[in-house]
Amino acid sequence: MRILLTNDDGIESEGLHVLARSMREHGEVFVVAPDSEFSGAGAAIGPIHLNEPQVREATIDGIDTAWAVSGPPALCVMFARLGAFGPVDLVVSGINPGANVGRSVYHSGTVGAALTARHTAIPSLAVSQHVTGFGVADQSWDDLIRDQKWHVAAEVASSVIEGMLRDDIGDSPVINLNVPNLELNQIRGWRFTELGPEPPRAMNRVELQPVVDEAGAFNVSMSWGDETAQTPECDAGAIMNDEISISYLSRIVALEPPKESSLGSALTDLLKGS
Repeated sequence: MRILLTNDDGIESEGLHVLARSMREHGEVFVVAPDSEFSGAGAAIGPIHLNEPQVREATIDGIDTAWAVSGPPALCVMFARLGAFGPVDLVVSGINPGANVGRSVYHSGTVGAALTARHTAIPSLAVSQHVTGFGVADQSWDDLIRDQKWHVAAEVASSVIEGMLRDDIGDSPVINLNVPNLELNQIRGWRFTELGPEPPRAMNRVELQPVVDEAGAFNVSMSWGDETAQTPECDAGAIMNDEISISYLSRIVALEPPKESSLGSALTDLLKGS
């Protein structure tokens, strides 16, 4: 089995390196990851009709083959599934510092890479780990992730892959795995979860602050609210309860339109009058 590892934090991310090495027991591992930070990129591939992305060889301890791509993680996966780096049997994306739960899955580059694999029926796993204290003022991002227990998320992901490969997973769903930032013996358990209505701590205010000496320009100041109370049956609630959350994400499908649609009538009238 050939396993593609990617992420949205860039080729230098410690979480990516730890996860990649943990996957070696399951097959041949190769890394194709962005050359810089692409968090929040979702499943974007960028304006490839306007520029020509570059791919460069990279070095990761314990991994024979690694490539850095000048583009988001979904582009890395797209190039891979189109044959740029040889066959791909499984895509694993992460480890992302910060849970990807609730509505954040829409924007997550970690999840977006896994969804891109799913487009062509390649099984995929998105791996994220809760960041303790996220959203608290006066702490830098580097300080927040200094004590990430990458080894725990990697060990959990390896176990999930082992079970995933034994299952008849059918229509190649994306498995979205979120792990508490705790030692393994401190984790209370695990559960299959629904997507919650929001992340554990959501952005609650955005303000425009004028840039000094630059008319018409503003810095965007963002602030985060308090942690929200959510039931353990949803992904964010499970993480807040110190449990491992596993959600199966489906393909995006069209819904049945309403039987009586004013939208349809409007289009019919438009075409009749043309």
